[in-house]
Amino acid sequence: MKKFKPLIVLASLLIALTLIIPAVLVLPFSGEHQASGKLGEDLTKKGGSQTKEANATPQATDPAVEVAVFRSAKSKIETVQLENYLVGVVAAEMNADFKEEALKAQALAARTYIVNRLVNKDTIGVPKGAQVTDTQNNQVYKNDDELRKQWGADYEWKRKKILDAVRATGGQILTYDGKPIDALFFSTSNGYTENSEDYWPSKFPYLRSVSSPWDKQSPKFTSQKVLPVKEFESLLGVKIGAGSTIGKIVERTTGKRVGKVDFNGKVLTGKDVRDKLDLRSSDFAWERKGDNIVITTKGFGHGVGMSQYGANGMAEEGADYQEIVKHYYQGVEISPADPMLATVTAQK
Repeated sequence: MKKFKPLIVLASLLIALTLIIPAVLVLPFSGEHQASGKLGEDLTKKGGSQTKEANATPQATDPAVEVAVFRSAKSKIETVQLENYLVGVVAAEMNADFKEEALKAQALAARTYIVNRLVNKDTIGVPKGAQVTDTQNNQVYKNDDELRKQWGADYEWKRKKILDAVRATGGQILTYDGKPIDALFFSTSNGYTENSEDYWPSKFPYLRSVSSPWDKQSPKFTSQKVLPVKEFESLLGVKIGAGSTIGKIVERTTGKRVGKVDFNGKVLTGKDVRDKLDLRSSDFAWERKGDNIVITTKGFGHGVGMSQYGANGMAEEGADYQEIVKHYYQGVEISPADPMLATVTAQK
């Protein structure tokens, strides 16, 4: 029997090891050790929740359409790809510090604006050979070199943020009755947007006055301008006399701006006054102080369409870009731009 003992001992050791080793491997993870971390899960995508992204219009890329931009400072035409044009417009028209959803709304409005012009071959007020200017007469645009100089050390992250917004809305435009809308926008409202016909002759069913309370947080919500009495009279073509009343507002718009002002029988529209005095808004009031007229305005811009600061305020409260544009442009749909742009490229 003695010669079999080593075999018995070896077998016993092997059995013991098979029982002990798994236990040793498991021991460090037993209940007496408190967990300091765990495998997390975040299925949201940058710029919005999973639910919002799932409900959004499927992303597409912008087609290789070129835009001929008249560069006003150099009086020359610059031809750029549509995507680069949109980045340059959004960067020039909206602060890159704004929320992502506001930037997406701006990108969608900018794309709609240029597609509308391209489809309708609208070149009114544009030099021959160009399709759009780089000024507020159309959409302000800055190229990559200009943005590098403007942003300096912040160039990389700001451009990426805006490019992401453009691509997140790639291939999308705003339509009404199947046609691209006139996607007007401006900086800051007085708390309400304006009906299009209250500022311009044309009435559009999607450019209706809506509330925009978020604008009150804009640094551009109120402003003042001081003009000498004689300059005030000269610019407006009126005589205000020495009375306590300087003109009388006889009509207000739906957007609570000045509709008409009566200066002793001479009636000017709020837009007339704004343009002649170069005011920030047509929601104004004034008073005489000595030899000066002190004018106070609310809001910044014409007030028709999407308020940029209002869009950012909505985004800060959790609204996505679709909710933003459908608030400011009533009854619109988000549609693919490709079928319309295909006609543009086919004509070249």
